[in-house]
Amino acid sequence: MGSRVTTSPANGHSNDGLSNDVLLVAIPFPPQEQWIARLEALYPGFKVRWAVQSTTFPPEPLPEEVYEDVTILLTLWPHPIERLQKVRYVQLISAGADKWIPHELYKNPDVILCTANGAHSPQIAEWVIGTWLMMSHHFLDYAAQQQKQQFSRLMHLNVRDSPGLRMGVLGYGAIGRQCARLGQALGMEVYAYTRSERSTPDSRKDDSYCVAGTGDPDGVVPAKWFHGSSKEAVNEFLAQDLDILVLSLPLTAATKYILGREQFEILSRKKTFISNIARGEHIDTDALLDALREGKIRGAALDVTDPEPLPDGHPLFTAPNVFISPHVSWQTPQLFTRIQGILEQNLEHLIKGESLINIINREHHY
Repeated sequence: MGSRVTTSPANGHSNDGLSNDVLLVAIPFPPQEQWIARLEALYPGFKVRWAVQSTTFPPEPLPEEVYEDVTILLTLWPHPIERLQKVRYVQLISAGADKWIPHELYKNPDVILCTANGAHSPQIAEWVIGTWLMMSHHFLDYAAQQQKQQFSRLMHLNVRDSPGLRMGVLGYGAIGRQCARLGQALGMEVYAYTRSERSTPDSRKDDSYCVAGTGDPDGVVPAKWFHGSSKEAVNEFLAQDLDILVLSLPLTAATKYILGREQFEILSRKKTFISNIARGEHIDTDALLDALREGKIRGAALDVTDPEPLPDGHPLFTAPNVFISPHVSWQTPQLFTRIQGILEQNLEHLIKGESLINIINREHHY
């Protein structure tokens, strides 16, 4: 998809907190004209521009004039720093910010950066549980049989249901919390892992954006909490007889290849099922291939891979007991509506001089 720019006409200026602001929406979605008009009517003087960008990285460059006087940016990918000299607030549409870490704007403490944490949680958690049920009940085998127009009962002695099993959530943010909620609803016991210690009820709460009726905002689902930034701390968590391990943590220098051969050896004691909806580089692909081929783990569901995109003919495609989708677990018609909600809430906070929601911790990068 190429770049396309839509610019709305400017309204008269007023004295409210956004009268001198220009919002550039640079995302892979078509313009929402009614939303643009509503924002500009709500904040007289506020201008909104819309540029449709591709989902490929790096995206096609936008025309230089698109960036004129832009002070607020709603986007996915980083943009040229020389075009962003007036920007004071960046709202990402992604839950992670790893592509932005080396960017000069990211390093500027005077610029606010926020993620869309929480906007992706319902659909991604459904992908995690959906693929878990699909693999546990061998739905793909029956789908293949249906394609052959055959009807016979396959005797799978290793079908497994969920009550009494244990889910480990490595990275207990908004997505991990909704995975935990659904896992608990299936009868699983949940263990949570966070980088920082969460020893009190207040420390276990989540203050990020949350779709009503989802997640674990008070942090009450996990039966046990683990924490730490060392390999030893992670290994201790992995050694907790986990039946399914959900990777839902940010990609940083500390978490890159957090699962390698040593970790798969630990997980082999229980033959843990791996679900990765975070980033492909959390897992050493060669180590994963060996673990699948040698039966050290029960299987894997991967919405992300390393490399990504996975090249045609890559051996991971034909590894046993693996399901791969092309980084699509975030998709839902409701996504942009939720992102709009985050942005609008943060615009109100800007006007009132209040702290925004989903501000990135630029020390730990989440």
